[in-house]
Amino acid sequence: MKFLSYAYRFASNFLFLALVYYGLNLLDKYNERAIAAVLVLIYAAMRAVSALRSFYFYQRIERLEVETRRLAAAVGDGHSGSSQRKLVVNEVSGLRQAGEMKSYIDLLFLALIVLLCVSKIVN
Repeated sequence: MKFLSYAYRFASNFLFLALVYYGLNLLDKYNERAIAAVLVLIYAAMRAVSALRSFYFYQRIERLEVETRRLAAAVGDGHSGSSQRKLVVNEVSGLRQAGEMKSYIDLLFLALIVLLCVSKIVN
């Protein structure tokens, strides 16, 4: 399921990149193309800021994971309690890593979109 979510994120970002490329190539006048490229740049900047903020969030979650593991090792209140905590911490860790990977995919495509828009403005 994790790889399916990566594929969906990749496909949706690729579709967005293709639509931006096709849309900017359709416009013949420089003014129209430049305005459309600037609007796409603004949208890409907002999404990039959101993706970068999510990295801050994931960093905080990682700190909580480390602290929870440390406290669980210190408390050690039985095998069933520690196994349940390990299960939860491992699940949260997997979800965090998947979220980080999705953010990296988003940032890759946003960088490609920025390069495309800048090349269409300069060209």
